[in-house]
Amino acid sequence: MTSTEDGRPTTDDCRAEYERRLSEWRARIAVLDRRHHLYSNARLILAVAGALLLWQAFVRARISPWWPIADLLLFAVLAVAHAFLLQRAERSRRAEAVYLRGLDRLADRWAGTGRDGARFLEGHSYARDLDLFGRGSLFERLNTARTEAGELTLAEWIRAGAPADEVRARQASVAELRARLDFREDVAVLASESPVGRTGALATWAASPPAKFPDALRVGLAAAAAVTVALTWLTYREAVWSGWFVFWVLIETGVAAIWRHEIHHVLHAIETPERDLGLLSALLARIEREPFASPRLNGLRDTLLAGGVPPSRRIARLRSLVSWADSTHNLLFGPIAHILLVKPQIAVAIDRWQRANGRAIGDWLRVVGDVEALSALATYTFERPADPFPEIVDGRPLFEGEAVAHPLLPDGVSVPNDVRLGGSHPHAIVVSGSNMSGKSTLLRTVGVNVVLSLAGAPVRAANLRVSPLVLGATLRIEDSLQEGHSRFYTEILRLHHIVQDARGPVPLLFLLDEILHGTNSHDRRIGAEAVVRGLVELGAIGLVTTHDLALTELPSRLPGAVNMHFEDRLENGRMVFDYRIRNGVVEHSNAIALMRAIGLDV
Repeated sequence: MTSTEDGRPTTDDCRAEYERRLSEWRARIAVLDRRHHLYSNARLILAVAGALLLWQAFVRARISPWWPIADLLLFAVLAVAHAFLLQRAERSRRAEAVYLRGLDRLADRWAGTGRDGARFLEGHSYARDLDLFGRGSLFERLNTARTEAGELTLAEWIRAGAPADEVRARQASVAELRARLDFREDVAVLASESPVGRTGALATWAASPPAKFPDALRVGLAAAAAVTVALTWLTYREAVWSGWFVFWVLIETGVAAIWRHEIHHVLHAIETPERDLGLLSALLARIEREPFASPRLNGLRDTLLAGGVPPSRRIARLRSLVSWADSTHNLLFGPIAHILLVKPQIAVAIDRWQRANGRAIGDWLRVVGDVEALSALATYTFERPADPFPEIVDGRPLFEGEAVAHPLLPDGVSVPNDVRLGGSHPHAIVVSGSNMSGKSTLLRTVGVNVVLSLAGAPVRAANLRVSPLVLGATLRIEDSLQEGHSRFYTEILRLHHIVQDARGPVPLLFLLDEILHGTNSHDRRIGAEAVVRGLVELGAIGLVTTHDLALTELPSRLPGAVNMHFEDRLENGRMVFDYRIRNGVVEHSNAIALMRAIGLDV
């Protein structure tokens, strides 16, 4: 078995492991499908036999009634076993889907196949610039979470970098989970039992104010039900007049009706969250029994066990109450439940449960969200074994990367480059070059690797040292008809926000693409120099790309700034790029050559 220098498996090993597990699950599915057909046929035979036995026992009176009863009991046992088998088959298919998606990611067929988190774009300053959310985005590539809590946590980690200590804690947790395929598989399969991974309704219910029934009501309802049982027995024994039983039922029903609005509200409010309880309980039970080594994962597990009684058992109690509430709709049990005040008693018990555990549900969901987000990063780490964790450094702003490549491009397409900013290196790099030479991709490469670094994930680089940074980018600037803003005005508004961010407590990394290209060369040169100078003086580091060679004069007037460029060449009427960044200023433009190459007469 081949491996990387530090003993981790290679990408081929990861693919082989996925294929092995996929084969095992498919073999299990085939066995379960065969059993499913056998169970179905057996149930059909028992149903037909039962009908014949009923005819012989009760119509023709030729056999004992115990024969159809035995057949019915056997049918019931088989039905329960069949239900468990179908559940196992469905879980096996979900596990199969986990590894099919994993193989698609390894083959770079993942874009457009998963949940892309496009809803997280709104209100974020640079998410569109760096393709953080949406089709083919970083979120879609990383996201293996299936619950709303998991997706929200992963999105928050992508949208904003964490402090250095938190990043290091995440790295340790991700490194631990990387090798725990069985645990990650279990979490993925359990979470996918819900079609959309609902947890939001449960969180909303938990945060809502409880009805706060008085404690005396609980005792009174139980006592009333006990009196009803006693009167029923005494009436049956003809020890009391049956009218007393009717009179008592009317009284207790009338008293319970005083709280009918609160009781209805409690039972109605739990109906939608109840669908989430099984999902949350199963995930929590799996997390509770997993022994962790890293401090952060241990802390998450300790959060669950802090109350003494594991959350999965507490949720099981709530599920039992909701199940009893559902049973009151049964035509046979309903009348009995009515006279025994089952619904009011269940409502009071659910309200007491919410008062005791409602606040904790938020913590439980956060644990599930963190574990799913860490598992997503661990899966990415497992599938990218050559990608190292960056070294997170404190102090002055720094981005020091060797062979840095874009994480969303296939290995055969992305071209690595060394990029060094901050510390003893330049604080600003002016990147010139022809159209399509790789300038914008370089900016995205730097930005996305910073996002990965500060989320706790590995990076696409030979090695990377980076400090906590705030990002500011202008790679996708468009005019706005709705707001009446031109592209230039939209850009200067964005630049204003970037300058404001540079004044914050965390150093800024700016990524300015074709800065101020919506105005004339004279104003562009003056404005760009002022913006970049102001950012550098505020302690920011970053890159600026330009077509305008006049802007390449900026480093001569700004200490700490240097020129770098991309080259191209024309071969047989085609522009050829090597996407390698070099020192100095580009010496020619390819615009005229490109126009001529497509047939324009210029």
